[in-house]
Amino acid sequence: MKGKIALLDYFDGKEAAALLIDGELHDFFAEPGPNAPGSIFKVKVKHQIKGSGGIFVESPDGDFFLHKTKGITAGDVILVQVISYGDREKLPRVTTKLLFKSRYVIVTPFNEGLNIAKNIQDDERRIQLKQLVVEGLNHIPYGMIMRSSCASANKSEIISDCKNTIMTAQNVLSAEDKQMGLIHRAPSPHQLAWREWIDIPALDKTSGTFAYHGVLEFIDELKHSKVILNNGNYTKAFVAIDVNTAGDISFAAGLKANLAMAKDLPRQLRLRGLGGQIVVDPAPMLRQDRKIVENALKSALRKDTVETNFVGWTAMGLIELQRARVRPNWLMR
Repeated sequence: MKGKIALLDYFDGKEAAALLIDGELHDFFAEPGPNAPGSIFKVKVKHQIKGSGGIFVESPDGDFFLHKTKGITAGDVILVQVISYGDREKLPRVTTKLLFKSRYVIVTPFNEGLNIAKNIQDDERRIQLKQLVVEGLNHIPYGMIMRSSCASANKSEIISDCKNTIMTAQNVLSAEDKQMGLIHRAPSPHQLAWREWIDIPALDKTSGTFAYHGVLEFIDELKHSKVILNNGNYTKAFVAIDVNTAGDISFAAGLKANLAMAKDLPRQLRLRGLGGQIVVDPAPMLRQDRKIVENALKSALRKDTVETNFVGWTAMGLIELQRARVRPNWLMR
């Protein structure tokens, strides 16, 4: 099927959302759990362990790790927001710089000013958006970033979203009387689909839509480590990624396989929820071709919704990436 379609359904009895583009699974949101990035907790600061670079905080819902601790001492009760998933060896990371992200706006209580997303490059539209917000809101109590989705959005929808997001921020920030623990849950998969998937012409929220559109088969494919690319090329996708050329023995086989990997890697990492330190072992190619692959990979990563830094090449010719842990590794539990 050609085109884009968003599917809202359930997977393993829990809410989920899938985005198909030209019949291919492009993105998938699964039930994130209470400690997902975006959740806000009221916590108590514990002791600092020497050499940890931060401090541990506790709540009835679990412990977290806070990196920047300026002005914070043991015993303080503070609000923190989860910014990355934990794993068996590391606690989830949190920050005191709360953000409230919605479809058209990001409210930033600890950063002043009204800013427009850099992706909106039309100067006239940027001026219109600033005037719209200033005139549409009686008072702007916090810093705000107008997201790139505002480029062609309806005025009333933008203002309504701004008001609702500001109200959410005000309710959370006035939580002194609330008990310790979770006070603001991260968005559900269906909410994330509405927030992040812009300009989707078709939406199907009929029960069983995952089965009808073949999403369950796509999910089964994600459980396999081997990903078939083109001409038999494939990748084995874990935290360490090995790119192979299969039966292609042509002079440019390695370069072709590596370019195919660069194009598809962000999608594969996103769907599997892989993050942290990632090492890619490219297929054999000429040293002079590294820049071609590097540019292709950087271009693909810039288009991805998950922040990923291209760290560089190792002495052995491996590619090092640092990817934010903002998706649950729900397939590998």
